[in-house]
Amino acid sequence: MGVFIYESEFTSTIPPARLFKAFVLDADNLIPKIAPQAIKSAEIIEGNGGPGTIKKITFGEGSQFNYVKHQVEGIDNDNFTYNYSLIEGDALSEKIEKISYEIKLVASADGGSIIKNTSKYHTVGDVDIKEEHVKEGKEKASGLFKLIEGYLHANPDAYN
Repeated sequence: MGVFIYESEFTSTIPPARLFKAFVLDADNLIPKIAPQAIKSAEIIEGNGGPGTIKKITFGEGSQFNYVKHQVEGIDNDNFTYNYSLIEGDALSEKIEKISYEIKLVASADGGSIIKNTSKYHTVGDVDIKEEHVKEGKEKASGLFKLIEGYLHANPDAYN
């Protein structure tokens, strides 16, 4: 098994605590509400939301995929970190066993956030992961993130 690591970092004008509430803690409710074409639904199928929890994410009609299952590996509300793995679904191929994600939000000097994301693609055998494939997924995730950020700007009292 090989591991391909992809790191990205981007910024937001939203402070970390507020962004974490929307982007991580309430994403299962917020994203289907503001982007139903991307995510139709998110449901906990095992656990209570903490480590070990398994969630089923059903994609919207605009997606090339039907569903994925995420397993929560860690969540730290005080340090704004969230770790989970994509463990099942048609977004995985016979070449990828799982994809692990580490998300960390830190305060930026201007009062906003720096979002640090590490993705680890665990491959079956010594398969190479094409960076274009990873970037395509990251661009979709970035678009979803921008929708959340836009929602928070348009609703200044939400998630305070």
